[in-house]
Formats: sequence, C-alpha cells, structure tokens
Amino acid sequence: MEQLLAIWVEPLALEQPDGSTLRDTLALLDALSVLCPFTEVVRLGLYVLPLRGPSRFFGGDDAVLRAVRQSVLDVVGVEPKLGVAEGLFCAELAAHRELIVPRGSSDAFRRAQPLDVLGRKDLATTCQRLGLHTLGAFADLESARVAERFNKHALALHRVARGELFEMEGQRDLRLARRLAQLRGEEDLFEEQQGFFGQRGAGDDRADAAAHRVRRRLGAEGIVVAALRGGRGPEDRATLVPWGSPPTNVRDLAPWPGQLAAPSPATTLAHPVPLQLRDAANRPVVLNARGVLSAEPTAVIFSSPLRREIIWHAGPWPLVERWWSRHRRRAHLQMVLASGEALLVVAESSRWWLVGIYD
Repeated sequence: MEQLLAIWVEPLALEQPDGSTLRDTLALLDALSVLCPFTEVVRLGLYVLPLRGPSRFFGGDDAVLRAVRQSVLDVVGVEPKLGVAEGLFCAELAAHRELIVPRGSSDAFRRAQPLDVLGRKDLATTCQRLGLHTLGAFADLESARVAERFNKHALALHRVARGELFEMEGQRDLRLARRLAQLRGEEDLFEEQQGFFGQRGAGDDRADAAAHRVRRRLGAEGIVVAALRGGRGPEDRATLVPWGSPPTNVRDLAPWPGQLAAPSPATTLAHPVPLQLRDAANRPVVLNARGVLSAEPTAVIFSSPLRREIIWHAGPWPLVERWWSRHRRRAHLQMVLASGEALLVVAESSRWWLVGIYD
C-alpha cells in the first residue's frame, strides 16, 4: 500500500461562524495542490497526499515535508503536525503523534495503538474488562466472537484493527468537498447523473467507494478515466487522467487548423492497428505526395484471412505538422464496411492504421 502524508492543522479543525475557516481551508488546499495535485481535504484541519510521487519530484521525503511545512506556515501561519504511514487511519494517527512510520511497519504501528483511537468508549471499556488493551489484541479476536458481543459498527472497527479496512467510517467529511466547490463557484462540477426520480443510485455510491479502495491500494494512477485535450485528430485529443484528479474549467481555445470535424469516434485506440486498403483489382491503395488516393478503396484487410468490403468512404484529409522540428505527414480517412462497422483510419509512415471506431 502507498504511504500517505497526513497534515494536521489544528486551528482549521474548528469552523468559525464568519466563514474564515473554509476560506483558509481552500487557500491551503490550493497551495498544497501545487506540491501534489492529488492532495485531499479529509475533513476540516486534516489533509492527506500520496508521498511517493512528490518524493521523487522534490528529491526525497524530507524535502517534501519541508515544502509542506513551509506552505502551511505561509498560508495559515501555524506549524502543522505531519505524519507518514500506510492507509488513512494510520496516517492520521501518525500525524497527531508527529511520527514517520517506515514503509512496511504500519501494521505493527496500528496494532500497538490503544483502543480509544477507535473513538468508541463503550467498546474500549468492554475490551479492557476482557483484558484487551491494544488494537492488536482486539484484532486477534475471531470475527464471530466480536459479532456475538458487539454490533455491526464494532465489526467494521474490528476490520480496521485487523488492517482489512484502511480508514474508519465517518473519518472523512463527505460534504466538505461540495462546500469548498461552492465557495470556489464550481457547483456545476458536482452535477451527476440522477436516477429516474432524481436520486443517486446505490450502485453509484458502491462504485465510488470501490474506486476509492482501489486507488488507496494501487496509488494515485491506479484508476484512470477518459478526458479530452487539444489536438487535430481524435487519437491526439483522447487521453487518460487519474480518477479523482482536480477538475479544471480551463478549456483549450487553440484554433487547431485542420482538426477533424465531428462526429468523433466513440473509441480511440492507444495502439493503432495496422491494416491494408485494396482497390477493385486487389491492388494496394496508397496516398501520394499530394494527399490523393491512388485508387478508390473497396476492401480493408486487417490480417491475411480477415477481409471486409468497403461500401462508403470520405476523405482523405491531409495534415502536415511540426514543420519546424519533427516533420509529420498524415491523412485521415473515414469508411463504412459492409458488415456495418464505421472506422477511422490514418495514413502515416507509408502505412494505413486503424485509430478509431464509431458507434
């Protein structure tokens, strides 16, 4: 599991009625996001960010800690408490104790903690009467024995103590992100697909929770989602960004002369597939220096036994880019096959390539 850097800023933990706490929270989030774009506000006063990426960028963990500490001092004017451990639960405990837990030692660190860190006084009192005083002792109980004596909430805490869950229920303020977005004037970023009666489905919540768990296990780039960027061809514009990365309202307003007009293919290929175009006489169709086809394409061959007839095509649309450095010439061609598929192919480096598929 990836190590997390938890940042505890105690003056921001108590919200002031004048709104200054939210404003300072947002200002500090922006400052920390400059150091690491995956910084999260867990709740008021508590920030967390993955340590591995910033450590590589700044040249070590100590450099990251110094930069974070200075950012908090510049924005809030107070000294933060910093802690490093694996998982949000352990990272927050480490921050309150100002500890750097070595990689691979978070399990031993968690097991040594007193039971009151779970925030359930009744659970801690009962366990102490049974002679259990640490999370490790509580974790060693069989789940069936915990279920016999306690309720389902205690079972969830038992999984936290065992290291099966890496954060406690309620450890995050799920409303805080929306409040900060509203303060920034970005309410539209939280528009979501609603159900038939306007509700958010349970499946959406489960998918969101699952994505959080996977990202905590695999790191910030463990889950990626599709996004658009500037470019002339669909294969240039489609990109993948880490799920949960800070959204942006910045739009690409560059003119991009020669950009392929809509509609764009529903699927673009990260690795283009080579193919051949043939004319009615079964001769290869090539693109000459003027960007003109040598003949009308009537068939496409993906591999020796796989051949499909072309019933319609449009193009080609030539593109000449980067004349000042790496000269690049290519041309796009749209086609519809007799089997019903609609494809986008490109001619480049004296070959034809499949780069997109239309719905």
